Order: sequence, then C-alpha cells, then structure tokens
Amino acid sequence: MDIVFKALADPTRRSLLDELFREDGQTLSALEARFDITRFAVMKHLKLLEAAGLVVTRRQGREKLHYLNPVPIRLVHDRWVSKYAEPWAAGLSGLKSRLESPMQKVFEIYIRTSPERLWEAITDPEIRSKYNFGAGVSSDWKVGSRYEMSSPRAGGLLGEGEILEIDPPRRLVQSMIALWSDEVKSEGTSRVTWEIEPVGDSCRLTVTHDQLREGANDELYGGWPMILSGLKTWLETGELLTTPGSLLYT
Repeated sequence: MDIVFKALADPTRRSLLDELFREDGQTLSALEARFDITRFAVMKHLKLLEAAGLVVTRRQGREKLHYLNPVPIRLVHDRWVSKYAEPWAAGLSGLKSRLESPMQKVFEIYIRTSPERLWEAITDPEIRSKYNFGAGVSSDWKVGSRYEMSSPRAGGLLGEGEILEIDPPRRLVQSMIALWSDEVKSEGTSRVTWEIEPVGDSCRLTVTHDQLREGANDELYGGWPMILSGLKTWLETGELLTTPGSLLYT
C-alpha cells in the first residue's frame, strides 16, 4: 500500500491517471502533449506509476501504450474506505464504475500464492464463486469447449463463452458473452485473457479484456477490480470481501 499512496501523493501523477481515465491506452507522446513538463519528467512519473501497479503498458506494433490499472485503487478502497463509509462505497469508487473503453482494458495484481493454486482458484467453480459475485464458472477446460457462468440465486445463466486457448497454469483465453442484464446482452462477444507469471513467492496476474466496442457498457469490465481484489483476499487470507457488489449473487 505504501508505494501506491506515495504514487498518488504527487498531483502530476494523479493528473496522468485522470488523463488515462479519460482516454485509456495512450502513448508517451500523446500524454506528453497534454502536460507542460518535459518528456523525461512524464517518463519518470509513468515509471513510478508502473512500479506502483497503477499503470500497465502493452506494445502495439512500434508503439507502447499506457493503460490505467484501477486494481490497486480498489484495494485501497476495500482496506481503507469501505469499512468507514460502506454505504457510499460505490460512489467513492468512480474509477471502477465509470471507465470508458477504447477497445481494451488491462488489469494487473500481485498475489502471494503459487501458479497452481491461482489456476485452481480461476477454474474451480466453487472457489470462483467465492470472489466472483457469488457466481461460479464451469467447463471441461479444453480448447473449443463451452463454459458457463451461473449462480443458483441468479435465475439463469450470467454468462457464457468458449475456451480459445489454455496452457495450465500460465494462460487462459476465453470468449465472453455477458447475460446478466439486457444492456450487456446487446454488447455481443468480447474476449478475456488470464496470464499468470511467477514472481518470487508470488504471482503476477494480468487480466486483459479486449475486443470491446468503443464506448461499450462499463458493466462488462467495471467489476474486474472487485473480482481481482476478492481473489487476492481469499487466496492470501481465506476471507471473503463483504462489499455489496461482492455479495451480489450470494
């Protein structure tokens, strides 16, 4: 938490996050043009934001794109805000619910666990339901197979899709059709990629949600910070998040 708070303490770095909140996936040149500071200064601030996990980069051809990663902010919220102001949690977590997508969202989190245990938590229906709003995901986890997301309390399927790639315990790629509301049903098919990388006694988990139309309904991707926060909490402590969203289908 310390490195996140230090990164957020600087007004220029907060402004960079605001800029990525406004338009995600920007190049260094695009960000530099919006600030009255040197290119080197922008690079230095972005490096500190990356170190704190607040910004994630992806290469697209020759360009390096910068994406806002709201997961650390969600973790700050869950630990320091919700217990003091639970009734207003959703309003205080604007980065979660108001992100606007240009086509792709990238979320990254570090979890103290093994790749095998993390993989199990992603693919086991009972474990998945503990941090996925109470909804489990079932499949035989083979390329080309169907998967379904459901909960006994939902009254129907919450989502479905196909397993596109699978390499346990490192990489899982799925198509996704959201079914939990009429609004998201109309968005059609998107794609979710889970990537697990061992780092010492921990794992870096990167979730990329892409093939979204520009201006897609933020219900499709706005819940990822809470899901990943719940996953980290459960694997590291055995406890469940009790924020209202986490209990949606429990």
